[in-house]
Amino acid sequence: MIDAGEAATRAHRAEWARVVAALTRRFGDLDIAEEAAAEAFATAVERWPADGVPPNPGAWLTTTANRKAIDRIRRESRRDDKHKEAQLVFDDEPPEPLGAIEDERLRLIFTCCHPALAMETRMALTLRMVGGLTMPEIARAFLVQEAAMGQRITRAKAKIKAARIPYRVPSAEDLPARVSGVLAVLFLVFNEGYLATGPDTDPVRHDLTAEAIRLTRLIRALLPDDGEVAGLLALMLLTEARRTARVSGSGELVTLGEQDRGAWDRTLIAEGHRLVRERLAAGAAPGRYQILAAINAVHTSAPDVRDTDWSQVVALYDQLVRLDPSPIVALNRAIAVAELDGPEVALAAVDRLDDKLTGYHAYHATRADLLRRLGRGPEAHEAYGKAIELAGNTAEIAYLTRRRDQLGQGR
Repeated sequence: MIDAGEAATRAHRAEWARVVAALTRRFGDLDIAEEAAAEAFATAVERWPADGVPPNPGAWLTTTANRKAIDRIRRESRRDDKHKEAQLVFDDEPPEPLGAIEDERLRLIFTCCHPALAMETRMALTLRMVGGLTMPEIARAFLVQEAAMGQRITRAKAKIKAARIPYRVPSAEDLPARVSGVLAVLFLVFNEGYLATGPDTDPVRHDLTAEAIRLTRLIRALLPDDGEVAGLLALMLLTEARRTARVSGSGELVTLGEQDRGAWDRTLIAEGHRLVRERLAAGAAPGRYQILAAINAVHTSAPDVRDTDWSQVVALYDQLVRLDPSPIVALNRAIAVAELDGPEVALAAVDRLDDKLTGYHAYHATRADLLRRLGRGPEAHEAYGKAIELAGNTAEIAYLTRRRDQLGQGR
């Protein structure tokens, strides 16, 4: 049985986007929506342990947030704004029909992903407003400083307000201009759930992965012929299928090669494989998410890690590098190269990324593993230490710590 404080925390994860979306629809202001929602959740954390969890936590949070927003508007209103204030206090708009939550969240996503905003700004803003990620989590996702990310999001909200960007799902002809940003955001939300970066959260956040999948399904219903939408959905499903096997009973990360493949969700794998095959049959040049989905299809097709077709994985990464020559893609390609051509060849490729990924924990974790396999214990020990220092995921830290300690003290 969970206590009221934990219930408030879980409610924050589950209800944040719904409350923010409802407030944005009513007040038309992202700042008011976010601040009122944050105040409502803070009130819940304070009051629920004493008063008990309300029968309908979501309704309680929405009502409290609405009152907080109205209080703020009252404080900021001028004397000649009494009519507007009265409309807010005595809002006679009918309640939302059941099932409207999904549409509200879509509206919020498309508002945050307006093409008037720079792509990275769209992604960061949506992660905050829809995903409910904290500023440190978003900053880590973009490998930037927290203060810089905060300024970026503040400017984005101000631009939406000043430009009077409408809070609505765009028309069909507007969708292609926005969907790439929406998909990028959903991918980042999913990744945060798949391997949470915050030290005070569960190592795997099913609430985020499930929400990202649900919203991607909605986007697919809007754009059934979009290959990248199908590719992202397939990628998410094939990754989510492995969720229950990714963390051990002791709370340690279990790598792909060590996972119990019998525990993978075969229903999700079958759906993901079907989507990948559909995109291959379409004959169109694949995009980034379709290639990533194909890579995961190779992994989930192998009954044992020793059966993995690493030459196909590397070939797919070669294709991906041409579309997305980012250092993170290059790092992931090197991991596959290690299985095909050996750790020495892979390490040479990884070391070339030092200036670009020195602040990224996975870079040091990859180097540590390759150095370990090459018998270079002291260097591996040092690399594990850097990875542990930069990692935020508790399960990953536990795994890296064990691997480092197995090396002894590097002597």
